[in-house]
Amino acid sequence: MTIGAGPAIEIFDAGRHDRSRFACGVDALDRYLRSQAGQDARRRVAAPFVLLEPPEPAILGFYTLANTSIRAAELPPAFVKKLPRYPILPATLLGRLAVDASRRGQGFGTLLLLDALRRYLRSETASLAVVVDAKDEAAVAFYEGHDFLRLPDQPRRLFKPMAEIAMLFDPTAS
Repeated sequence: MTIGAGPAIEIFDAGRHDRSRFACGVDALDRYLRSQAGQDARRRVAAPFVLLEPPEPAILGFYTLANTSIRAAELPPAFVKKLPRYPILPATLLGRLAVDASRRGQGFGTLLLLDALRRYLRSETASLAVVVDAKDEAAVAFYEGHDFLRLPDQPRRLFKPMAEIAMLFDPTAS
């Protein structure tokens, strides 16, 4: 996805994208991008996407998407009562999302999140919701600021129903 002549978000390519300078300030996320993202992509366990400012190959931010499932018992009862009575439901895992510390506060986190939501909304794979596992309370606040809901018994696990994501991009969807 290219936004004007500015930043672009594309699938991660370990041979083309420079991840050596990326530093978001969270060691686990920095380490993931440098040493695990390429392996996850090759093994098809996660799809990493990177934010660039062409023509520079340096990564300004990234996120990963993967399929997952969620137990109906984990969801709020009011939400579950509208669903088929399956014990396990399909979902999308937004596994990681990080912005380089030098670019924080410029809206790139929201840009990455919206790209991830739009990308999965266009997918032909069934998904009830996008699920995130927030690293800390700052991450929880970020996702809650984008209308993600906490799971009742897991305060750092949040979700956003696909129906709400559809309405975000097309207010006439229902």
